[in-house]
Amino acid sequence: MKTVQISLNSIDKVKSFVNDITRFDYDFDLVSGRYVIDAKSIMGIFSLDLSRPIDLNIHAEENIDEVMETIKPYII
Repeated sequence: MKTVQISLNSIDKVKSFVNDITRFDYDFDLVSGRYVIDAKSIMGIFSLDLSRPIDLNIHAEENIDEVMETIKPYII
């Protein structure tokens, strides 16, 4: 598992982020405070405080470089 901090401060960013990560079969969790939601859920993401950075947990053991390259625009 790898954890990075991301910023999703606009509706368009949320949409493109979800579209980017749904291409992968791995599980992705977003952690904000005590809330943990599925990062592939647009409704779940909008339930978080998007004005602050969010931790993204990537549950992948292989091809992590490909995932990191895909989410690069969102990483703080």
